Amino acid sequence: MQGTQRLTSSHATDSQSVPAERWLRIIPVALIMYTISYVDRTNVSLALDPTRSTMMSDLLMDDAMKGRAAGIFFFGYVMLQIPGGYLANRWSAKRLISILLVLWGIAAVGCGLASNFAQFQMMRFLLGVAESGVFPATLVLLANWFPRSERARANGYWNLCQPLAVAASAPLTSWMIGQWGWKKMLIVEGALPFLWLPIWLYFISDHPRKAKWISPSERDYLETTLQREATELTPVKPMPIWQAFLQPSIVVMLIIYFLQNCANYGCMTFLTDALKSEGRPPTGLQFGILFAVPYLVAAVCMIVNSTHSDRTRERRGHVAVPYAVSGLCMIGSVLLKPYSFWGAYVLLCFAVPGQFTALAPFWAIPAETLPRSVLGSVMGLVNAIGNLGGFFGPAIIGEMKKQTHSIVAPFCVMGGALIIAGAMAFLLPRRLATLQKA
Repeated sequence: MQGTQRLTSSHATDSQSVPAERWLRIIPVALIMYTISYVDRTNVSLALDPTRSTMMSDLLMDDAMKGRAAGIFFFGYVMLQIPGGYLANRWSAKRLISILLVLWGIAAVGCGLASNFAQFQMMRFLLGVAESGVFPATLVLLANWFPRSERARANGYWNLCQPLAVAASAPLTSWMIGQWGWKKMLIVEGALPFLWLPIWLYFISDHPRKAKWISPSERDYLETTLQREATELTPVKPMPIWQAFLQPSIVVMLIIYFLQNCANYGCMTFLTDALKSEGRPPTGLQFGILFAVPYLVAAVCMIVNSTHSDRTRERRGHVAVPYAVSGLCMIGSVLLKPYSFWGAYVLLCFAVPGQFTALAPFWAIPAETLPRSVLGSVMGLVNAIGNLGGFFGPAIIGEMKKQTHSIVAPFCVMGGALIIAGAMAFLLPRRLATLQKA
């Protein structure tokens, strides 16, 4: 036991003295890559606001069709999740994402070229297919570069792309819609993957051993540490993928991630309705800023939560609390709005972050409990089924708003879904454990 303690202490000391160029080389490039992805899937939230854009009238859409148009992306998003994780793990995350950058750029530009609702739905579906392999492939890439003690922070910094994409692009997207119209906005933003592809190819390597820029000490530390951690999680007998899919913790993760995506994309699609006041409406740029601020708050909360999760080595509480706070604030915001717009807006600023804040510790759990042979496929499954919530959330909210002519009931339903997700997080593993122990 004392020998183990001495080894652990020595390892911690060594890791603190090792260069950490990977944080400046891998994370920023991956963050911007996925930021572009997130912009191309979410910019329709502003384009579909009939007070800001002519898109709904041009494509002859009502609120129910608006929800379906935003959500059809996620039916395509299921297609390559499991194959994407498998190929990234067995072949190359770098090469797979390079191919997908080109494909989603073509589909994103196609959304701006659509002239009717059917064409737009088809291009949104194809955009989902093209982007579907990116998320699990990037998780595999990060698992190849960041040991267990750094993984929540690595996931957290990378996932900053999601709120930052909205916060950074919302004012600009709103301005472009006002100046150029929704079609040109979608085409310009859809072309961004082509610009980022050369940078991705130059900077990213699949493993430390393949990177020419890394120092010998950092490479040796990473290869040794990651190999040791992989050995600890490797079962005595090879584990079939279907057996990993049936683990109780994976089923719980599927349900949690489905509920959080229902709330996340449902809220994002109809956030413009929550921002409308009875007084003088804000200008396009002001409206974009109001839309962006909750996502800036989310970025700060993500850093704080992921850092604290790594420091305490605790995961499920860092998943549960953000969901619960977000759900309660989402319900409170729509109930308070008739009495105080700005009071409701403050609550809304804390309703949005929960879905993002929980991501880093949530995705650290499978990376710390699954054998590497099935990790990519399982994370692809969770992301695929969970992201179906991105279709059902906007679709259900759109239909409820159409029937009730209000966002009060829909936002209360989304808030309730997040509270349930927070409660279910306590069914996830309490401590780091291996499947062979289970």
